[in-house]
Amino acid sequence: MRLVNNIFLIHTIYKITLDECMKEKLLDETDSRMQKSVESFEREMVHIRTGRATPNLLDSIKVEYYGNEVPLNQVASVSIPEPRTIIIQPWEKQIAGAIEKAILKSNLGITPNNDGSIIRLSIPALTEERRKDLVRMIKKTAEDFRISVRNIRRDANEQLKKAEKASEISEDESKRLMDKVQKLTDENIEKIDKILDKKEKEILQSN
Repeated sequence: MRLVNNIFLIHTIYKITLDECMKEKLLDETDSRMQKSVESFEREMVHIRTGRATPNLLDSIKVEYYGNEVPLNQVASVSIPEPRTIIIQPWEKQIAGAIEKAILKSNLGITPNNDGSIIRLSIPALTEERRKDLVRMIKKTAEDFRISVRNIRRDANEQLKKAEKASEISEDESKRLMDKVQKLTDENIEKIDKILDKKEKEILQSN
């Protein structure tokens, strides 16, 4: 009898531990997916030109180098000598043309000045109309990413509802976990809002 009780106890402990692991996994995966959405939004904002020079504008530039496409910062150094000027110094002079070509192919909308040794990018000042257009665009992009976070919340909640329906978790436990999912949602949407606010100020205040 004692052996049966011990086996039952071990099984119960294992089941509780397993259930807790599954709950933590759900919350961790939900938070991870939400954070990836926030990081993607942040990368989108980095590549939006505000009228000020920043090396981050070139993060997405890939240069053809001996048959492979590599990030610009692996074949050249980048400096900002003036607020609206980017200087690109290729580590090998012969790839200056490939760098120029990569910039022209990108969506930067800037024509590089290549003297054969260095490449100079002059960032044009933003017009008032362009600033307003950019602000409208980034607000729409922010809302798209908020929706992405909310969709992840929906996915998590649906999993919890299924688990509750299958009697894998109680109604109270389901509600408790949904509250945690909502907290993760609020935290990650707040991060998106902060990134948006910062970018909007950069656009409106840049000279």
